[in-house]
Amino acid sequence: MAKKIKSPEQMIFAGKRKTAVAKLRVVSGNGAIYFNHLPHTELGLFHKLALTEPLRIYQQVLGEEPKYDFHVRAASGGKEAQIQAARLAIARALLEISGSDILKKAYVNYDRNIIVQDSRRKEAYKPGDSKARARRQKSYR
Repeated sequence: MAKKIKSPEQMIFAGKRKTAVAKLRVVSGNGAIYFNHLPHTELGLFHKLALTEPLRIYQQVLGEEPKYDFHVRAASGGKEAQIQAARLAIARALLEISGSDILKKAYVNYDRNIIVQDSRRKEAYKPGDSKARARRQKSYR
């Protein structure tokens, strides 16, 4: 399938993981990633690698550098969930920009959760119990 290039200016992409929400704004640039107003190079090693995974796969599959900068704002949840939500938003943005089926297959082969939101949530507490699964102890005396 031929590549159809869309103008992502003024488009906002979102990613979610647990309760964390990441909103991504795409701007013309040279492929830089900004996470909560910080360049991704200032993050820890594993966070930096997680954020650049979608870009690396994009470069390997399509053989070109993205011509956009990615500005991510993440809120709520924990730091790890925010990074995973941002990773999801970046991958979805690259898929939308390129429109490539080959890129989508490459993402799914690498890791399905890079483009599909993880649906697992915390289990609800049950009435009269202290936790979701724990039961009250029974006393015979």
